[in-house]
Amino acid sequence: MADLSKYRNIGIFAHVDAGKTTTTERILKLTGQIHKTGEVHDGESTTDFMEQEAERGITIQSAAVSCFWKDHRFNVIDTPGHVDFTVEVYRSLKVLDGGIGVFCGSGGVEPQSETNWRYANESEVARVIFVNKLDRMGADFYRVTEQVRKVLGANPLIMTLPIGIEDEFCGVVDVLTKKAYIWDETGLPENYTIEDVPADMVDKVDEYYEMLVETALEQDDELLEAYMEGEAPSLEDIKRCIRKGTRDLAFFPTYCGSAFKNKGMQLVLDAVVDYLPSPTEVDPQPLMDEEGNENGEFAVVSVDEPFKALAFKIMDDRFGALTFVRIYSGKLNKGDTILNAFTGKTERVGRMVEMQADDRNELTSAQAGDIIAIVGMKNVQTGHTLCDPKHPVTLEPMVFPTPVISIAVQPKDKGGNEKMGVAIGKMVAEDPS
Repeated sequence: MADLSKYRNIGIFAHVDAGKTTTTERILKLTGQIHKTGEVHDGESTTDFMEQEAERGITIQSAAVSCFWKDHRFNVIDTPGHVDFTVEVYRSLKVLDGGIGVFCGSGGVEPQSETNWRYANESEVARVIFVNKLDRMGADFYRVTEQVRKVLGANPLIMTLPIGIEDEFCGVVDVLTKKAYIWDETGLPENYTIEDVPADMVDKVDEYYEMLVETALEQDDELLEAYMEGEAPSLEDIKRCIRKGTRDLAFFPTYCGSAFKNKGMQLVLDAVVDYLPSPTEVDPQPLMDEEGNENGEFAVVSVDEPFKALAFKIMDDRFGALTFVRIYSGKLNKGDTILNAFTGKTERVGRMVEMQADDRNELTSAQAGDIIAIVGMKNVQTGHTLCDPKHPVTLEPMVFPTPVISIAVQPKDKGGNEKMGVAIGKMVAEDPS
């Protein structure tokens, strides 16, 4: 049995070109190597396949990628930044427990990041903030955090400060431990040294440390009182308060760096482990009655409950139709028969896979908290609930924005009719909007 407290289901949201895919790719690179007995592959194998895609500027094929960091399992869902794909962000938020909001160090808070931020607020998803691209001309970490305050009305809890700016950006100071992480010029993420805070930054770091501790301790009155009376809190206490405040959306731990130059990423991954909630810490999804109203029951995240899952994305690829599923409760084994609560039909689960970059790992079973893909399901659409035939339930369906454009198309000749019907059918299944 997997330990659910070590799961993190996270998404990466940002405005187009804030560096979302690069960030995702760097996460895979950092974690992928750790997962493979710690050899550095000089960017060969798994990530090459990603880099070609990244060069073309397309978002990574798979909707969910699993990786490991410090014994914790991350299921990362990449969300598009373009406004046309808002529905994708909407449905990703539905199955996530936390997220990383990426903002461009020079572009700052852009319109689409506002929209996505608002969705995430509505879905009550805890987030950490990563201010990216600090190596770029015109990058200004402090200006961006100010925009987060003013434009998003959010409270950024500043956890790291940049050392140097633009061309001279070389590392970050961890405000909590007052240590400087300096990377060398090789661009390799693991080539860094931990040093003392540069002399010209000591005062600034102290000032931010005070702000950090005061904000964090607002989550615990007793600790705050002791602090006001001059008693320094322990690192564990501060981290516990940050974790609580992050989960309750009181503030958002804010980090800085450059994903492209591999600087500052480790601290963001540590933050996911330290501060973002596990599947059991998030408020459980409400269940619905036949009319679509909440019936007061919830899909409690536990392996011992009857099976409940939500199909949140359908994708056609060279392996056949993949139905991405977030399992909320119970267990699913290969060969099980499950009920689609929307159609009232049952289906047998043939193959289940988990995504690992461009590989598919075959699974024989999956459990609450997992995000997996089932191959070859029929009649399942985005937003359908899959459950145990003996315990039929309906999870809250997804909200899709109303379409604003309509277009008529017709095939050139009679032979094209059938083909077009099939193609449109697949499109509708993949994207209900």
